[in-house]
Amino acid sequence: MKLNIRGVEFRYDSSPVLKGVSMEVEKGEILSLIGPNGSGKSTLLRCINRIIDPQKGAVFIDGENISSLGRREIAKLIGYVPQASSQSFPTTVFDTVLMGRRPHISWTPSGHDFEVVSEVLNLLGINEFALRDINELSGGERQKVIIARAVAQEAEVLLLDEPTSHLDLRHQLEVLELIGKLAKQRGITVILALHDLNLAARYSSKIIMLKEGRVHAIGTPEEVITKENIKRVYGVKSEIIRGAGCWSIVPLCSYTEGDSENSIENIP
Repeated sequence: MKLNIRGVEFRYDSSPVLKGVSMEVEKGEILSLIGPNGSGKSTLLRCINRIIDPQKGAVFIDGENISSLGRREIAKLIGYVPQASSQSFPTTVFDTVLMGRRPHISWTPSGHDFEVVSEVLNLLGINEFALRDINELSGGERQKVIIARAVAQEAEVLLLDEPTSHLDLRHQLEVLELIGKLAKQRGITVILALHDLNLAARYSSKIIMLKEGRVHAIGTPEEVITKENIKRVYGVKSEIIRGAGCWSIVPLCSYTEGDSENSIENIP
């Protein structure tokens, strides 16, 4: 399933957040949105999912403008995992994932719905938690459950807003390995909003770097995550070390135009 975003613009009151954003994402591709706070990453995800409607531009899935679709039809096509939030009411892991079947359920869940949930729990390796209260799980375990709920929608596009926030290093890697597995095995198109440039470089097939609501750079990790782009977009001088399939982006100092005191040459 191909996702095409053309000239999307959005503003909150008089403050523009997205300014003519365009991009294409192919079936099974993992695209990461990176950029400083306030660059429009979360807003773009909400526009793609029609949680909010852009003032200009459009989002197309396989050539069809999603503005012509109802919420139920969109939910069958696009799964959404918001930024980590606390669960306040008691519910089992199984029932939480079953909520993802809502777009497909008329009145009560069918045997097929239960089969889908069981399959997803096994796929994500959380079937042992099926009858536990989600509030009793660790942050990493809970995040897998929320992703499982989105996968249970059987959507072909998966949007994830900071899926590794508040997770320790091990669970960050586990969650992103899981997302990569879903994209590869099920052909799901994935769009991630990430702050961690190292993780974005390691797990993405394509990256979009946003700056003040505009696309500053788009391409492969090697094309987008460069010392020059990091300096222009984040105001930070850095070194980039690549090897053995991993990246290490090392910030050296903050940077502003004409700032000789913080020049990289003056770093001991």
